[in-house]
Amino acid sequence: MESSLPIYKRKKLLIIGGGFAGMNLAQELMKSEIYQIILIDRNNYNYFPPLLYQVATSFLDPSSISYPFRKLFRNEQVTFRMGELMKVDPTNRVAYLDNGKLHYDELVFATGARTNFFGNENIKNNALPMKTIDDALMMRNALLKTLERASVCTDPDERRKLLTIVVAGGGPTGVEVSGMLAEMKKHILTKDYPEIKSSGGEIYIVDGGENLLAPMSEKTHQETQRALTRLGVHVKLKTRVADFKNAVVTLNNGETIAAQTLIWAAGITANTFEGIPQEALGPGQRMITDQFNKVTGLEHIYAIGDSSIMTTDPAYPRGHPQLAQVAIQQGRNLAANFLAIAYDKQSKPFIYFDKGDMAIVGRHNAVVDMFKHKVHLSGVAALFIWLFIHLISLVSYTNKLKTLYNWSVAYLSKDQSLRMIFRS
Repeated sequence: MESSLPIYKRKKLLIIGGGFAGMNLAQELMKSEIYQIILIDRNNYNYFPPLLYQVATSFLDPSSISYPFRKLFRNEQVTFRMGELMKVDPTNRVAYLDNGKLHYDELVFATGARTNFFGNENIKNNALPMKTIDDALMMRNALLKTLERASVCTDPDERRKLLTIVVAGGGPTGVEVSGMLAEMKKHILTKDYPEIKSSGGEIYIVDGGENLLAPMSEKTHQETQRALTRLGVHVKLKTRVADFKNAVVTLNNGETIAAQTLIWAAGITANTFEGIPQEALGPGQRMITDQFNKVTGLEHIYAIGDSSIMTTDPAYPRGHPQLAQVAIQQGRNLAANFLAIAYDKQSKPFIYFDKGDMAIVGRHNAVVDMFKHKVHLSGVAALFIWLFIHLISLVSYTNKLKTLYNWSVAYLSKDQSLRMIFRS
């Protein structure tokens, strides 16, 4: 049984970032009396990124997928501090925040990733990203304002442009938001906006690869493309968005699409911080770690989730995919290793267990690949698996109940009453 140490004798563990990786690390260690845990995040809430697109398309309220850290860790041995990391001093073990500094014994980066615009300033300034709650709310407002503009527009060509949306990126986010927008167009928009009936406007999804949901199985590739096509989405593969300005999307093959809205779901890059040497950064600006998630060349500094790249796992010699399951498993494995270190036991190298991939396309279509693509499911079975996995992954019972209620209303009515424009 663990001895009860006074807090001033405990090792001070700073966790930067409260996403999947940081949350699981904190939750696994918070019953331990070896570490004084301080969780730092720029937001005062945890949120569930896989469902951001449903907030952006007005099918879920932000509170359905987010929860305040201070309530989450109430009565637990975790201290929360709202702040943003500016730089780190590895020699003196000091983390500098935008509102002060903290000394540490162990420091863990679980800072996730940000949208990668690949240096294209026009796309950065004009497209709609979808990486945070703020992004999702900005997208929701932008989409609704554009619909209001279209409802009073008298020029048919201009109205068609206002109603045309291009989604860049054929991963789960791009596929799922395309399907949701197509469902809205089919079941909702002409009811809410009778002025735009028969006004045209198309939805495109553009990806540079040969298939949508590229890491998944061939069956999934085919079924996803068929499902989106049935919903009226135009699928453009082996093509990339090269520019976006003056409401015109330019593709790398020279083709142009007149569209008011470009949704950018085409790439991410890790967050970087002063004090972490350039030689410790790998592809995508991810921190290079050993098999225990310790950052190469630095003492007492670790990185997990999207922040890290590890090449020691035999099945992933080029690093793990930047997925929620990787972040969750790394957070839990590092927690076990911190406890092992405290009790002079052997640390366990991280080995990723791939539980499978899934995506939902519209209301009825879902695809699930399990056991390294040996098992493929679609239809009702895949839909219920997708719903169940996403529901149980939310952090609180409040989130679970709100989301289940909203999903039930949306599924049965093919509608939702969350399409309000709130100005900050």
